[in-house]
Amino acid sequence: MLSHVTLGTDDVARAGRFYDAVLAPLGLGRIESLEGAIGYARGAEATPQFWIMRPFDGGAARAGNGVTIAFEAADRAAVEAFHAAALAAGGRCEGPPGLRPHYHPDYYGAYARDPDGNKIACACHRPA
Repeated sequence: MLSHVTLGTDDVARAGRFYDAVLAPLGLGRIESLEGAIGYARGAEATPQFWIMRPFDGGAARAGNGVTIAFEAADRAAVEAFHAAALAAGGRCEGPPGLRPHYHPDYYGAYARDPDGNKIACACHRPA
């Protein structure tokens, strides 16, 4: 359904270090590094893709109020690794790993903010 998702950053190198660590537990790696942009996916031609880049308009990157980018995890251990990597790489906690039964009985998720303030999440929809 999605081709790609893009988040803005004012510091591509810093964001790259953060997302290299955070996305590795999910099997996502860099597919391309351009001047001012880095792309991630499961493979070079795979979609959806996740991109971080300087805003095209040259203005400061700003986190969207009410926007959360959620990555799917194969299991609950990957959710926990994602969250731990986010905190270790300079992110901040927006909700520790755990069940969120108000979404559905097997929703196991974690939430963080990246160094630019973008809200990201990771969720496993399978039973333990």
